[in-house]
Amino acid sequence: MKVYEVGGAVRDALLGRPVQDRDWVVVGATAQQMLDAGYQQVGRDFPVFLHPNTHEEYALARTERKSGHGYAGFVVHADPSVTLEQDLARRDLTVNAMARSADGALIDPFGGQADLDAGVLRHVGPAFVEDPLRVLRLARFAARFDFAVAPETLALSRHMVAAGELGFLVAERVWQETARALAEPKPHRYFRLLHECGALAVVFPELAALDAATFDALCRTLADAAGQPVDVVSALLALALDDADCWNGLCERLRLPTDAARAGDDALRSRTLDTASAEGLMRTLEVVDALRQPQRLDRLIAVRAAAGDADPATATRLRGALEAASGC
Repeated sequence: MKVYEVGGAVRDALLGRPVQDRDWVVVGATAQQMLDAGYQQVGRDFPVFLHPNTHEEYALARTERKSGHGYAGFVVHADPSVTLEQDLARRDLTVNAMARSADGALIDPFGGQADLDAGVLRHVGPAFVEDPLRVLRLARFAARFDFAVAPETLALSRHMVAAGELGFLVAERVWQETARALAEPKPHRYFRLLHECGALAVVFPELAALDAATFDALCRTLADAAGQPVDVVSALLALALDDADCWNGLCERLRLPTDAARAGDDALRSRTLDTASAEGLMRTLEVVDALRQPQRLDRLIAVRAAAGDADPATATRLRGALEAASGC
């Protein structure tokens, strides 16, 4: 039995970034051996176990075979004969397909370190096409690292879109990847790349329908808003759509969390109100239910600032109006 650190922890350590979560692959072991050693099995579909002391995830080396559409259509094979390289070969990108042994040696069969040094996101192999979620993950990693995408990987992503594979993605997974991308340092790269490979028209047809000038403006706003809370950045999508019905349809289709959906709704409903007048100020407070939920007003102020629609004086007037109304 041999244990290797794999994936994001190896990648981030090579980049000099803080390592958040560590994942491990176990080669040459059975599920029963893991249980006998005190590990707790947590994976129903995959042989994944929690370490008895650190509670980090340890997975048996495995291969995967496509058996249906979507990200869940796989048959998993895990036994002691599966090698480390076979396990790494099933991963999405070369920068995520590296491992480190117990003695610190780097195992890099697909050139991940060279791609890290070059700032390139490249797929490991042809199995990339088997999981449509990988197109969104590719875009999310572009938003995180601001790396270039290898031409052959972009071409493969376009092929997956043309083949209709992204139509099998589950709504919650689409938003999960999107929300994570919105929290990355370059959130606009996510939407740019989805647009470039044709995926935007599948997962965000509302955004794909924007004219070029509006889409470019949205991307510039997203770039400036990097680092803001996800619900604040989400509301910028609503403002770009500038249509409550369109935004509500997107929220329902992708099953957005309440905070993200409401942030966009608040921004749209209050956008045309004149906050220079007392009536407009009070109407804005009503729209966001500020007396009962003052945090919604704070969020609206943050959204307006991120969108470039307000100045500090507007925020001061809104907070002053809330204070006055609260004292009534």
